[in-house]
Amino acid sequence: MHVMTLLKADMFDVTIDGKPASIAQALPDWNAHDRFGLVIDDALGGIGATHLLQIAMTAFYDIKPSRRTALTVYPEIYAFHIGKGYGAHAPYDFWPARREVITSLDHREVLDAINDRGITRLAVPDRPQRDVVHRPKEVDAALDRIASAFVYSPSGRVANPDLTIAGKDRRTEYNPNSALRPRYADSRPASVSTAAKPVKELDSSYQDWLRKREHDITPEERAFVEARREALRENGLATESYRRVSVLEALARLASAGLTEEKAA
Repeated sequence: MHVMTLLKADMFDVTIDGKPASIAQALPDWNAHDRFGLVIDDALGGIGATHLLQIAMTAFYDIKPSRRTALTVYPEIYAFHIGKGYGAHAPYDFWPARREVITSLDHREVLDAINDRGITRLAVPDRPQRDVVHRPKEVDAALDRIASAFVYSPSGRVANPDLTIAGKDRRTEYNPNSALRPRYADSRPASVSTAAKPVKELDSSYQDWLRKREHDITPEERAFVEARREALRENGLATESYRRVSVLEALARLASAGLTEEKAA
């Protein structure tokens, strides 16, 4: 829940097709019932979509300001780990633990999970498109509901982007740093939140979840992702790039998520 006080819209520079833009243009017609879904198939891969995720969380609170003050709600964000866990992303506020879903490699189960949670904005890793058959009506349900779809890279940069998001404040790197080096203990008083609400870091179930997911990835993988993130930064700040795509294209790329090139062929 730290995100409600950590992030503000003016901490990000957005460009679309090389021209200055706004969060509202990147996430058109955002409303109070939007839900952001992030598909992950690489070690701490969601870090590559940090800023897209963060502007979605900012939009979640800005569209209904009472969420920053009167209510006790985490942002409606969901991570879908394909085939296995790829490291806890809970430090971003994917919390409680039900917000991180671990599916099989079956593309049908992945889309079922996305539809079950009513995802309206979807980000998928940059994988090859693949023709598959989903369960009856599941694609239609996704097309009817999902308003925006994006392709991202675990590295933070995609080829041929049309959307870039740059952090302007060092606090925009707090979440990726926390995911890279999770805190397994927190002695801060419960009143530390500026909203005078307890923080998840004091919840024993949160600590248990981080420990449970600790061995999803190897120390070598964690070090690689940390070095990759650091290489993306200039003066401590990162600029990421994305492609906006149709929902059908996102689902075609989703079908290859988690698969080796041989299996996806």
